Amino acid sequence: MDEDFRALEFTGGALRLIDQRLLPGKLECIDCTTAEEVAEAIRSMIVRGAPAIGGAAAYGVYLALLEAGDDRKRFGDLAATIRSSRPTAVNLMWAVDRMTKKAESTGFDPEALKAEADCIVEEDIRMNHALSEHGVKVLHSGDTILTHCNAGALATCGWGTALGVIKEAHRRGMGISVFADETRPLLQGARLTAWELVRSGIPTTLIPDSAAASLIRDGRIDAIITGADRITTDGDAANKLGTFTLSVVAKAYGVPFYIAAPTSTIDFGMKEGRDIPIEERSGDEVRMIGERLIAPKDVDVWNPAFDVTPHQNITAIITEKGLIHPPFDRNICAIKDR
Repeated sequence: MDEDFRALEFTGGALRLIDQRLLPGKLECIDCTTAEEVAEAIRSMIVRGAPAIGGAAAYGVYLALLEAGDDRKRFGDLAATIRSSRPTAVNLMWAVDRMTKKAESTGFDPEALKAEADCIVEEDIRMNHALSEHGVKVLHSGDTILTHCNAGALATCGWGTALGVIKEAHRRGMGISVFADETRPLLQGARLTAWELVRSGIPTTLIPDSAAASLIRDGRIDAIITGADRITTDGDAANKLGTFTLSVVAKAYGVPFYIAAPTSTIDFGMKEGRDIPIEERSGDEVRMIGERLIAPKDVDVWNPAFDVTPHQNITAIITEKGLIHPPFDRNICAIKDR
C-alpha cells in the first residue's frame, strides 16, 4: 500500500515538491531549480516534516553545487542559506552537513553529490518501513490511536513515521482506527493527515485539538503516536505545538505515549530539550485561516511552531533500529552505532 504520490522527487534537473499548502483541495507540484528556491520552499512550508525537509535540503545542496561551479565560497554560502531556512528540525542540519562533507571528500563532484542525495532519500524510506515494523509491536488488534500534526508520507521521503506505524498495522489487518487532531494553526492534521489516512482506507475521525483530552480521559484512546523534529540524548522530543499537552494528559490517565522517528532526528550533540531552538512563525498564521481574517488584525500573537515533550512523559521512542525505552539517556547513546 505504498502511496501514489511522493512529497519530493528529483526529476528533469529539478526538485519536484508537492505544494502542501494547497492540500487537500489541490494536489499540485512546484519545481525548484536553485538552492534559494529550495530554501524558500522549506521556509514557506511547501515542504515540511523533518525527514522530508532533510531530503529536500540534500537536493538543494546538489543544486547549490551546480550553481556555484568552482566558486567554493558561493557553494558554502548557498548551503548555509538552506541550512538556516528553519531552526528546529535537526534533519535539515544533518542532511546539509552530510552533503557538504561528501562534496569535500569527493572533490566537489556533482555526480557523487547527486548520488548522495538519492541515498539520503532512499535511506529515509527504508528507515520508515523498518521503524513501522518495530512500531506495530506496541499495538494490539482493535486499538484506537490518537496522532497529532502530520508524520506520514508527506512529512518524509516516503511512507511515514507515526503514520507509517499506523499504516503498517492496517496493512496487517489489525483493525485499528485513528483520531487525528486538526493541529492548529496550519491544520496539518485536518489537511494532510486526514487526507493521507482516508486515501489509505484507514478508519479516521478528525477532531478539534481541544477534544483530545476528553477522549483520553474517557478511555477511548489506546495509544498516542506522534513524530518528532528533534530528539535530544536525554529523550526530550520537539514536535508540533500541542504534542506536549497530549503527553501530560496521557500520563495523567495512563495512556502510552510514543514518539516515532528515524535516528537521523536524534541530535546526538544536544542533551536536553530546553536547548532546542523553537521556531516562532508569523502571527498571521493564527490571525487568519487562508485568506480570511478571524482575529483583530492588530492583536499580538505568540506563535511557536513546536513544543518540547519531556522524556518523563514518553513511553518509548520508535526508531528503525528498534524501540528505545527509558532510561533514554543511556539507551539513546547505545543505539547510535547499533
